[in-house]
Amino acid sequence: MTSRHTVHSRPFRPDAEEEEKKAELKATAKKELEEWYARYHEQIEKAKLANREVSKNAEKEWVHERDSPAPKGQEWEAIAKLCDFNPKAARNSKDVSRMRSIILQLKQSPPQTNKTP
Repeated sequence: MTSRHTVHSRPFRPDAEEEEKKAELKATAKKELEEWYARYHEQIEKAKLANREVSKNAEKEWVHERDSPAPKGQEWEAIAKLCDFNPKAARNSKDVSRMRSIILQLKQSPPQTNKTP
C-alpha cells in the first residue's frame, strides 16, 4: 500500500521536455495562424481589386450602350433595357406594373411611325 500511496501523494510536475514541446507547439501554431491571416488578407485585397476592375468595365460598357443610338425600329428595346422589370412590393412606392406592361408591349410590337411630309 505504501507504493500506491506515494505515487498519489507526489505532486504533479511536468518535466522540462514536455514544457519545451508545449512551447514549441504554441510557437508553431502562432506562426501558422499569422501566415494564414496574411494569405487571407492578401486574397481579400486581390478580390477587391478584381471587383473594382470588373465594376469599372461594366460601368463603361453600360454608359457606352446607353449613349449609343438605337438602330431604327429598336428604340423601345433600348428603353426596355433601361427599366427594372422586377416587381417590388414596397408599401410606400407606387404601383408601376401598368407602366412595365406597356413598355414590354411597345418593345414586342413597336408602333408604326408615318413619315409622310
